[in-house]
Amino acid sequence: MPSSYPLGDPTRLGARLHGAATNVAVYSTAGDYGGSVSFCVLDDDGTERRFPLSTTPAGIWHARIDGLSPGLRYGFRASGPTDPARRIYFNPATLLVDPYALALTGTGTPRGRYSVLVDTTFDWGNDHPPRTRLADSVIYETHVRGFTMTHPDVEPKLRGTYAGLASPVILDYLSRLGVTAVQLLPVHESLTEQRLLDRNLTNYWGYSTIGYFSPNSRYATGSRGQQVNEFKAMVKALHAAGLEVILDVVYNHTAEGPIDQPALAWRGLANDAYYRFDPNNPTRYADTTGTGNSLNPGRLQTLQTITDSLRYWVTEMHVDGFRFDLAGELLRQHDNPDRAAAFVDLLYQDPIINKVKIIAEPWDIGSYDLGYFAPGWSEWNDRVRNTIRSFWLTNTPIGELATRIAGSSDAFQGTHRGPDASINYVASHDGRTVNDLVTFAVKHNEANGDHNTDGPDETAVNYGSEGPSVDAAVEALRTRAIRNLLTTALVCQGVPMLLGGDERRRTQQGNNNAYCQDNPISWYDWTPTPAASAMTAFVTAAIALRRNHPALRRITFLTGVPGPTGHLDITWFGPDGQTPNWDNGPPFLGFVLAGDLTGRVDADGAALVDRDVAVLINNTPGDVTVTVPGRPDAPYTTLLTTATDTGSPPAAAPSGTVSVPAQAIVVATAARA
Repeated sequence: MPSSYPLGDPTRLGARLHGAATNVAVYSTAGDYGGSVSFCVLDDDGTERRFPLSTTPAGIWHARIDGLSPGLRYGFRASGPTDPARRIYFNPATLLVDPYALALTGTGTPRGRYSVLVDTTFDWGNDHPPRTRLADSVIYETHVRGFTMTHPDVEPKLRGTYAGLASPVILDYLSRLGVTAVQLLPVHESLTEQRLLDRNLTNYWGYSTIGYFSPNSRYATGSRGQQVNEFKAMVKALHAAGLEVILDVVYNHTAEGPIDQPALAWRGLANDAYYRFDPNNPTRYADTTGTGNSLNPGRLQTLQTITDSLRYWVTEMHVDGFRFDLAGELLRQHDNPDRAAAFVDLLYQDPIINKVKIIAEPWDIGSYDLGYFAPGWSEWNDRVRNTIRSFWLTNTPIGELATRIAGSSDAFQGTHRGPDASINYVASHDGRTVNDLVTFAVKHNEANGDHNTDGPDETAVNYGSEGPSVDAAVEALRTRAIRNLLTTALVCQGVPMLLGGDERRRTQQGNNNAYCQDNPISWYDWTPTPAASAMTAFVTAAIALRRNHPALRRITFLTGVPGPTGHLDITWFGPDGQTPNWDNGPPFLGFVLAGDLTGRVDADGAALVDRDVAVLINNTPGDVTVTVPGRPDAPYTTLLTTATDTGSPPAAAPSGTVSVPAQAIVVATAARA
C-alpha cells in the first residue's frame, strides 16, 4: 500500500488485498446528506465488525484495514435520509454489496449476496488471446451451465461449471466443429426475481446483474472466491484450444429492479448517480429495458463503473470481447443531451477495450439502432435472421435476401465499417432453436407460468405435424430446412453466429423464451442419435467451407467491380443464368464471388488467387440446372449441397452447368484462373 495513502487509496475502488493490508474504497453520496459509510466484515461465527470510512470531496469513502484474509464476507452500510422525492434511499440497516466486488457468495437473503475478499493470484503461464480476425470468426453462443449439464464424458461434479466447459472433450468438440469463439450468456453474478422464485423457477439466462466484476458462483465449485480462478482457468484452456471468449454483458439495468424493490448496492449508495428517472415522476425510474430500471451512462459514476468493469475482464480475466445486451440503451442520454453517446465514444478511444471484439444488440424497448454504432463495433443483425427465415419458410423476395447476403450495406455502409460489422444469425438464445423453427408452428412457453403469453412472435412452420414426428417425410423436410437456414447464414458476408446446439438439432420443446428454465428444456441433450451426428457433420462441413474460401469472408462491401481474377467481385443471376427479377422472380438466387488474393505466391512469384465461389439457392418446387455466368470456360465443382445429410455432393464430373435440387443450396467452385 503506498505510504501516501495511510487511510487507503481512494483511486482504487473495491476491497482489494495487498499482502497483510486491504484497501477499501467505495463511491457514495451519503456525505452530501450528512451521512456516513462503514465497511462491514462478517466472520463465520456471525459476528459483524464495522470499520468507519473516511471520505474525499469526490464522494469516495476509503480505508486501509489490516488483518483480513481471502474468503471473508463483507459489505457496506450507508447512513443518511430516505427521501424518495429527492431520489435518496440510505438505510444503515441494509448491508449493501460492493459494486466492485470480485466475488459474491451464493448465500444470503433471496435478493441479496455477500461480497467476498479474493486472492487474485493465478498462473496464466504463456496464455495468449487468439485474436482471430473478426471477418474470420465463427461465434458459438452458449450457456456455461446448460452446455455440459448432461454430457456423459464430462466429470459429473464438473457438469454445468466453468471447469466443465474447459473439459478436454468439450474443447475437442468445439475445435472439430470449427467455431472460433464461444459467446457466453451472462456470467456476471446475478439474482432471480421474486416472481420466479414464487413459481419455483430461476433466472437461468442471468440477465439480472448484481456484480459487474464477479463471475457467477453458480458455475463454480465454491462461492468464497473459487469462481474467480476457475473462470480464469476456463479462459486459459479455451485460449490454448484456439478459442476466444466473448461475454454477454448487461450494463443497461441491474438486479435492483423497480424503485419499490430492496436496495442491494447502487441504490443504497448513490441512487441518483446511477439510475435514470421518469422525467414526470422523480420517485420512479425510467424503464426502457422492461426490467424496472435503467442505468444512466450519462453520469460519470456509471460510466466509470462500466468501463472499469470492461477493463477488468480484459486485463485480469483475459476475455476477448463483449456482446452488449440492449445496447440501444447505452445510446440514450435523456437527462444530459450534451453527453450523448459518451459511452460509445469512450470505448472507441480506450486503449484496452478497443482492442477486443465489441458487439451490440442494437435496440431496446424504445429504440431500434441497427447501423448507428461507431467504428470498431459489430451489431447483431436481426434483418439477416428475419430475411433468411422468411425466404425459406414464407418466400421473401430475393432482392431482400441478396442485400443480406452482400453484407447489409444498407445498414453499415457509410459508417466506416465493412460487412464484418454484421453479426449474422438465424437463431439466438432469445427465441426458438433452429430445430424448433421447423417443428413447432406456435410457441409453447406454458412452463414459464405466464399462460404462454410471453416470448416473441416468430415465423415458424411444422410441416404438417406439431412437435416431434416419426413420419420420415416430415423429418426429411425439417432436416433439409435446417440445413438451408444455417447454410444461408454461413454464406452471407459478415460474421456468422451459431446458437449452441443447433448443430445437433437441439430442442427447447417449442419454448421460445426459456430464460427461466434451468432444466432439460434448456440443457443440451448429448444423447448420440443419427440425426444429431448427421447435422453436426453437415455444419462442420459448412463452417470448413467458409474457412477455406476467403471470398466468403470479405472485409469490404461488394461493389460489382472487377476483382483479382478480372471478373466482377459479385455476379448475381436467376435460374436462367441472367440478371434476376429482384421483386417478382421465382425464389431462386445465384451468385458468384470472385476469388480473393490469398497473400501467397506461386513458384514464379505471382500472386495466388482463391477460387471463385458460386452459391445457388433454390427454394422452388423443382430442380434447376443453370449455366453459371461469367466463367463459361471454367467448369464448376460442387463443394457442398444441403440436399444430402452430410453436405457431400453426389459423385459427378465437373461441368459448366450446376444442378440444384428443389428446396436446396449448392455451393460450387471454379478452377483457379
